[in-house]
Amino acid sequence: MHKGTLITALIISAIGLAGFAAAAAGQTNSRQADLQKWAIHDEKRPLPPVVDPGPAGAPVPAPSDAVVLFDGQNLSQWANLKGEAAPWKLENGFMEVTKGTGDIQTKQGFGDCQLHVEWASPSVVAGESQGRGNSGVFLMSTYEVQVLDCYNNITYADGSTASIYGQYPPLVNVCRQPGEWQTYDIVFHAPRFDKDGTLLHPARLTVFHNGVLVQDNEELTGPTGHHVRPPYKAHADKLPLKLQDHGTPVHYRNIWIREL
Repeated sequence: MHKGTLITALIISAIGLAGFAAAAAGQTNSRQADLQKWAIHDEKRPLPPVVDPGPAGAPVPAPSDAVVLFDGQNLSQWANLKGEAAPWKLENGFMEVTKGTGDIQTKQGFGDCQLHVEWASPSVVAGESQGRGNSGVFLMSTYEVQVLDCYNNITYADGSTASIYGQYPPLVNVCRQPGEWQTYDIVFHAPRFDKDGTLLHPARLTVFHNGVLVQDNEELTGPTGHHVRPPYKAHADKLPLKLQDHGTPVHYRNIWIREL
């Protein structure tokens, strides 16, 4: 390539990247403005539009460099919050939330990661709103991506399926019918703190639900919570992944993670 042509191409490429960055910043600013507009769990907040994700498929194989956290055989990678054996039910290649036994978490801690989780809400529909197929995936035991049955089920937007709980609703609702397997593919960048515990960079989350982008590199305001948006508090660089017992028999299978 001629030197002048190469320089022109580089300039065009730089302009394109700058435009992409500006667009991404605009998207982030728009979402943050929307976050500030609505009170947490405001039932008047618009719900995400519904999109059909297509039929469920076979489990997605783990890449060769992934840490397999659950392959349907045993719960050896998991414990309850006291460090004891995970008490959830195990059968037919999946684990089932056992009501009243409490959350479970990985024995290993993780920070920046790519996470794959497959889950299914109960096939027998019971309850409504937050009482229907409720569980949650907590990155670093602190930052929740909501698990819920939102197939023909109305709830508050920032608590709907694939929401960053209490903060950002998903861009669209791609829930499959109750009992069908669904997937989350999550890219998580942990927050950074200096030696004095001051926040340097907030956490960021990207989520694909059933292959559809529903959270686009969102900047978290802090830990997720019910009716609260607490500020960041310094924590370790790596913490366990946690799955929530919210009282309904949600199923999980094929969970793997890649450290970034």
